[in-house]
Amino acid sequence: MKLKVDKSILLGGIQTVQNVIITKATLPILSNILIEAQSSSLRLTATDLDIGISCVIPVDVQEQGAITLPAKRFSDIIKELPADSVTITTKKNNQVNIETDLCQFKIMGLAKEEFPKLPEFKDKEVIKLDQALLKGALTLTSFSVSIDESRYILNGILFKVNKNNLTLVATDGKRLAIMEKKLNSNPERDISIIVPVKTIHELNRNLKESGEVSLVLGSNQVLFDLGSVIVISRLIEGEFPDYKQVIPVASENKVRLNKEQFLLAVKRAALLSTPDYQAVKFEVFKNKLVVSKSTPDVGESREELAVVYQGKELAIGFNPSYLIDVLKNLNVEEIDLELTDAEKPGVIRINGYVYIVLPMRLS
Repeated sequence: MKLKVDKSILLGGIQTVQNVIITKATLPILSNILIEAQSSSLRLTATDLDIGISCVIPVDVQEQGAITLPAKRFSDIIKELPADSVTITTKKNNQVNIETDLCQFKIMGLAKEEFPKLPEFKDKEVIKLDQALLKGALTLTSFSVSIDESRYILNGILFKVNKNNLTLVATDGKRLAIMEKKLNSNPERDISIIVPVKTIHELNRNLKESGEVSLVLGSNQVLFDLGSVIVISRLIEGEFPDYKQVIPVASENKVRLNKEQFLLAVKRAALLSTPDYQAVKFEVFKNKLVVSKSTPDVGESREELAVVYQGKELAIGFNPSYLIDVLKNLNVEEIDLELTDAEKPGVIRINGYVYIVLPMRLS
């Protein structure tokens, strides 16, 4: 194998795939990136056996071939090279030469044959999604995924396709995010799969604001084809909880407020939160919201916001992080926060999106 490539393009390709690599992999080969020189391109692939990601970059291929190289060392070397043009050549015994005009590295790789093969998805139905649509939906749901490994079924996002409707659902038991979108196509069959959160993060990093992504379903695996980048992942097996049961009917008790002002007020109150005293207090009066926080041995804060509200007065506590997560990702000027009473969840609904957050007891 021999090829010439622009340093920044190669580095971009390495950074696209290396996130899935586990630093202390049980198999040495899983710490490596597979590099395959094809006719006029270089394919880079990495996997942790649960998720695999590959990308194609343009290079000048003088001799085709393949090798695997330690991801971190390969990345560090390319990053520090003093020139823009890099020549990579494989020699006998899996030695690889990395050269610029004034600098040369020799590093040892492992044979391509040792690298796990990614599954193939031949003759499977393809569902086309708009990349910007999927990116927006993932951005508004992924922060609600549970990180508690004992509730494995909640460690991912539920993808549901029903006729021409796409629904994404994520919950950690204390909050629930649901996004529904219309598809341009009408798939032949309904699907319901749970995609692990690590895969979700890789997708979100690589989705663009234009173009399509192809979703291909295999047996307990899914492929997302973004064009130059392909993400393949195992699915989480099991039955996702019936989320529809916990969606409250729309409440008339709505607080209309400026999203940015509300976000900043919650952030300021959260400065006084501690692990033992997380809840921020929200008191709603006619056209006024008071955001306050009192933490023993730390301090207290109080802030008033002008809002549009004509309902009953009430005081309720929320984990500020759960509000900050959604507010910083909503691309709107104003929101309606539905509040029923101190024991019932708060709800935000905007154009097919529903976010439900359970209250916290105010100590």
